[in-house]
Amino acid sequence: MSENYPVLSRPVFFDRNRVFRVYRGGKLFHDFFGDPPEDGNYPEEWVASQVKALNREQASETEGLSFVEGTKIPFSQIILENKKEMLGDTPQFDILVKLLDSAIRLPIQAHPDKLFSRKYFHSEYGKTEMWLILQTRPDACIYFGFKDKIDKDIFSKLVEESYTNKDAMVPYLNRIDVRPGDVYLIPAKTVHAIGAGCLILEVQEPTDFTIQPEYWCDDYQLNEYEMYLGLGKNIALDCFDYDKFGTVIADAAKKQPRILSTKDGYLYEQLIGKEDTPCFSVFRHTLSNSETVLSSAPSLFIVTEGCGALYGKDYSRVIRKGDYFFLPYCTNGNFMLQTKEKLCLAECKAPL
Repeated sequence: MSENYPVLSRPVFFDRNRVFRVYRGGKLFHDFFGDPPEDGNYPEEWVASQVKALNREQASETEGLSFVEGTKIPFSQIILENKKEMLGDTPQFDILVKLLDSAIRLPIQAHPDKLFSRKYFHSEYGKTEMWLILQTRPDACIYFGFKDKIDKDIFSKLVEESYTNKDAMVPYLNRIDVRPGDVYLIPAKTVHAIGAGCLILEVQEPTDFTIQPEYWCDDYQLNEYEMYLGLGKNIALDCFDYDKFGTVIADAAKKQPRILSTKDGYLYEQLIGKEDTPCFSVFRHTLSNSETVLSSAPSLFIVTEGCGALYGKDYSRVIRKGDYFFLPYCTNGNFMLQTKEKLCLAECKAPL
């Protein structure tokens, strides 16, 4: 283990990492992180990120990347130089985790699958993702899947109509009301949009690829790059799967947590597993006046509710809602969670 990274012997915490987007949001970060209760153009927190944001005008060359708490060391560098200690037999920690809060309806969009990404973006990753709804504003909803069968030509005409009618596409999608605790899987190439008022934990493949063929994001007019990522319109619209339609598609997107273990005030659930997607797995730990050993590293943990302690030999740290940390493989089984109240954490894992 490198002496330059004593952090490897304990859980890795990070500096905060809010990322610029063209849409406004972030007010719900007040209750989650303790940030000021206001909406702005930094509505996303990228968690333990090794991915750069695809903003046309970037605040810095490292925008989107996470840095280890109190250092100037990128998380990606630690993994690259200490892969065995950090990951064990896991080839890469190839997921991107975000917390996002939108004050508006986001543009209707789709993300590429691996084949599309390989062909047009020279990447081995698409962007299948999952959402865990954490908090909502009034009338919060998402849009998922076409209501009825639609083809590319009709969709292309709706794109042009959206220039003068910002909601031209909305009637063609299934609208789904959401509440805290809901879990959704969004396969690559499926049309979708986050409605106004959703604080979401999003786990996805490690890219920032989004095709969003609407001319407007609220009052902001998207440019051609922001709509099509440098692809022509005709090619970009092939990113949408026009065979996914109907309420059956929307119903299939919602996933029910599966209980893996429960005893003595401790509940361990699977939110997304291999049977749902090969791209990542997501679990949830809920403790009520109890404790448990963390024995599934490498994993990324996000505290979504409550307060407690993370401790091991010669180590103890209070953790509360909004905290997040990565547990290296070499620390597996050496740290415990404990609470005298209630503590809830999401655990995100890369594919083996």
